[in-house]
Amino acid sequence: MSHFKFDNLVTELTRLDAPLQSGPAMRFNRKSASGLAVSLGSPRSARTPNVPDSARFIPSRSNTDFDLAGYTMKPRQEAEDEENQSPTRVEYQRQLGAAMNIPEDQRILSFKDNKPKPAEGHTNNLQVIYSKNKAWGPGQGPKRVIPKVPERILDAPELLDDYYLNLLDWSSNNHVAVALGAAVFIWDASSGSIVQLTEMDTPSEYVSAVKWITQGSILAVGNSLGHVELWDVPTQKKIRSMTGHAARVGSLSWNNHVVSSGSRSGAIHHSDVRVANHNIGTLANHTQDVCGLAWSPDGRHLASGGNDNVLNVWPNTLGGDVTPLLTLTHHQAAVKALSWCPWQQNILASGGGTADRHIRLWNVNTGCPLTSVCAVLWNQEHNELVSGHGFSQNQLSIWRYPDLAKVADLEGHKARVLNLSMSPDSTMVASAAADETLRIWNCFAVDQKRKKAPPKLAGQTETIILKASRIR
Repeated sequence: MSHFKFDNLVTELTRLDAPLQSGPAMRFNRKSASGLAVSLGSPRSARTPNVPDSARFIPSRSNTDFDLAGYTMKPRQEAEDEENQSPTRVEYQRQLGAAMNIPEDQRILSFKDNKPKPAEGHTNNLQVIYSKNKAWGPGQGPKRVIPKVPERILDAPELLDDYYLNLLDWSSNNHVAVALGAAVFIWDASSGSIVQLTEMDTPSEYVSAVKWITQGSILAVGNSLGHVELWDVPTQKKIRSMTGHAARVGSLSWNNHVVSSGSRSGAIHHSDVRVANHNIGTLANHTQDVCGLAWSPDGRHLASGGNDNVLNVWPNTLGGDVTPLLTLTHHQAAVKALSWCPWQQNILASGGGTADRHIRLWNVNTGCPLTSVCAVLWNQEHNELVSGHGFSQNQLSIWRYPDLAKVADLEGHKARVLNLSMSPDSTMVASAAADETLRIWNCFAVDQKRKKAPPKLAGQTETIILKASRIR
């Protein structure tokens, strides 16, 4: 019989214009049958069966003070514009706040510059999670954007891979001198021109040091014969050749008209370039190659470092027997990197070789070491140091002084960095490495307050052949 009932139900469903005769009752019919019918005119209690009126909470709308809520929710800016309101409205707001014990300057929505100060003696372990117009503390602040790629790459074939030589220097006239084997080349960073200044007579001889005079276009050139030559670069003429060393000259430093030269024999000669008898003093306290020399900016002290792991600080005394003011033996390798702080002229940075791998900061007035950091050049614009490294990254590192936090690493050289030199405006650094390349790095951005323009670099290509004029 069940299949007959199913047929009848299908037949009823297909008759869309006729009511259903079977199936479940409608919802309103079920509610009517159970006595839960609700009509619009029935009392409130009839709408919720089996619940007494006393159990329901219905707030009294007449007891809610919307004026008070509006007063406390009113923003400060609107409250400060009360002079634009009517006197009656202002007096009403004042009396309302007095009746509710609400101060006149208190609002729930208040736009203030800073958060309210806590009560005296209150401690908040969570501290402050926000601040407006935050003032940067020492060593903080937005970091400078330092390009990680060099501005220029210069090919420098036959650059000697010798740690004890000083083969690169940047003049005050924006000329870069580099010694490549037996020759010296001058690259004009402004025009891009390349000039071969000089070349040794035999292939076995080589140039071992170059150093520009502090102001001007005179270049001192030391060679493997122990000679120091002076060249007038604009005219490409040799002014004089000074002898006296028993071995090659690996380091040079100028102090006005006096050029100091350090030899592999351990001797340091002072030469006055104005007089015929140029040798006006000799310093002897090193037992091996003098690979680092640096006069202080005020000309009062001369720092010398040698392959005997000794750092000497000499007074500006010429003639007679001169003893060093300080003899420091903290380094564990040859002391080559020497640089004086330009804004604190009694601070000296000295750097050791592979076995030491430190450059120490000294106060030459007391002889006390300040701290240890890898650095060879100072930058007064940003109070920072830049260091050149060898194994294994062969990078340049920039450090912030005096907290010595690392600012950036500049990578690109394929072999150890041998020499560093800074541009005359202290914005760029030239690095010479054993991979026979020179790279120009834009390490120190121009301070917009000082409006100091970077040196002009000629050419648009990234690679310039320094030795292009020479037929190999």
